[in-house]
Amino acid sequence: MHTRPRRRALAAALAACLFACAVAAAQAGAETLSNLTTLSRWAYANGEAPARSAPRSHARIVGRLALLTSDEQAEPYVALESATSRPGGTWVRVELPGRPNGRSGWVPRGALGPLHIVRDRLVVDRRRLRVTLYREGSAVFSAPVGVGKPGTITPAGSFYVTEKLRTVHSPAYGPYAIGTSAFAPTLSEWPGGGVVGIHGTDEPQLVPGRPSHGCVRMRDPDIMRLWHLVQVGTPILIT
Repeated sequence: MHTRPRRRALAAALAACLFACAVAAAQAGAETLSNLTTLSRWAYANGEAPARSAPRSHARIVGRLALLTSDEQAEPYVALESATSRPGGTWVRVELPGRPNGRSGWVPRGALGPLHIVRDRLVVDRRRLRVTLYREGSAVFSAPVGVGKPGTITPAGSFYVTEKLRTVHSPAYGPYAIGTSAFAPTLSEWPGGGVVGIHGTDEPQLVPGRPSHGCVRMRDPDIMRLWHLVQVGTPILIT
């Protein structure tokens, strides 16, 4: 667990990174690619390219694209905005999964494959213990959830769906699981370094509630419905 000074340092570094990205985007005349509500764009990486703090080849490196998730599925990236710099061509700012949550960085357009469009948004309300899927602004699915207990909370913030998995011989995770770009601040039930997953459960009596190590639990019939409705690249808002 981070000490208080360490948390403050991480928060300050993240704020500085976001500010630098915003300034650089304004200077480069950025164009919005995703509003994260009714229209979002995402792409798979073409390679393990560095992500930079500004749309320039000499800007500070703030992360790196990965080809695979921790579950060895293709890693998608939500494209937030694009900008053109001279020299350098077109750059795209993408969300970067990993600790601390909320990071983003600029990569050359060629570092990403074709852009795909989603018009959905998934909202996890930790106070009401409910998940709702919106399609073009209208609710199309809603169900109760279980979230992190005190000490192993489910983090708040803006994330997205990274993968859809069928579970095998894992009753604790139910029949299906959805990977997200969120990372638990302490630990998580999800294999792979603290990734926050949305999955079924073999303890449905604990849903709704706060029983988890950071993941979002759903009753098996509900995760089955959501799994078939939600798409990779769908933005997730955890409140």
